[in-house]
Amino acid sequence: MVDAAPVLADLYAESQALDDLAARDDLDWAAPTPAAGWTVAHQIGHLAWTDGKALVSVRTPQAFPEELRRALAVGEDFVDAGAREQARKPAAQLLAEWRAGRAALADALAEAEPGARFPWYGPPMSVASMATARLMETWAHGLDVRAVLGLAPEPTGRLRHIARLGVRTRDFAFGVHGLTPPAAEFRVELRGPAGELWAFGPEGAQQRVSGDALDFCLVVTQRRDHRETGLLAVGPDAAAWLRIAQAFAGPPGKGRAADGTRTGTAAVRPAAVRPAAVRPGDSP
Repeated sequence: MVDAAPVLADLYAESQALDDLAARDDLDWAAPTPAAGWTVAHQIGHLAWTDGKALVSVRTPQAFPEELRRALAVGEDFVDAGAREQARKPAAQLLAEWRAGRAALADALAEAEPGARFPWYGPPMSVASMATARLMETWAHGLDVRAVLGLAPEPTGRLRHIARLGVRTRDFAFGVHGLTPPAAEFRVELRGPAGELWAFGPEGAQQRVSGDALDFCLVVTQRRDHRETGLLAVGPDAAAWLRIAQAFAGPPGKGRAADGTRTGTAAVRPAAVRPAAVRPGDSP
C-alpha cells in the first residue's frame, strides 16, 4: 500500500504555486493560453470543476453513478463544457471556489481509509493515484498560465510524481493510438532538478529513455514536442513512445507543434477527467 502523505503534501504545494500566479494583479484571466480556445479562466475553471467531481467520488461515492450517466449523455464535450461553464464566472469568484474546492478535496483524501478506492470515469482510484492525477493536472495547467505571464517552467522535486505517472501510463499511450504495447518494460533514467537520478524499469532493458526530468514531464503532459527536448531514446519502441506519450486519459492528443505554435483545441486538450490506464501490478 502506497503512503499517500508525500503526494498529498506535494499536491498542496503545487496548487499553492499556481494560486500565487492566479492571484497576481497583472494576470489577465481572459488572455488566451497555449491551449487553443482556452483562456486562463478555462484553465483554472477546469481544475475547479475536476476537483468538484473528485470530491463527489470521495465523499459520496454512491452518488457517482449519476456523474457517469451525465458524462455518457454529453459525450466527449463533457470536460470542455465544464471548463466553459466555470470560465463564465467572475475571476474572483472562480478563484475562491477553486481554493475552497481543492481544500475540501485535500481534507477528504487525507481522511480516507488506507486502501480505499474511489469510483471514477475509468478504473477506481486510490488516494495516492487520485492525488497524483490532480498534481499532474495542476502542474500542466499551471504551465499554460505561466506562459501567459512569460514565465518558463520552474522544475521542483514534485516532478517525480508526474514522471512516475508518465512511465506507468506507457501502455495506455500505445493502446489509445490503436497500437499493441511493447511486451518488455523500458528503462527510464531522468535527471532531477537537483541533479539526482530518477530511474524506472529494469536496468538491463533494451529500450531506454534518458534525459532531463522536466523535459520528460513536458512531453508526457504534451506541453512540449519531444524533438525540442534533450531526451534520448534508444530503440524503436522507446522512440515511438516519445512521439505519443500522454499521462492523461481521453482520446489521443497531438501535443504542441515542434515550432512552439499553438495547435487546435483537440490537439492540446487538457487532461481528461478519467485516470489513464496503468499496467497491471502497478501500485496505486
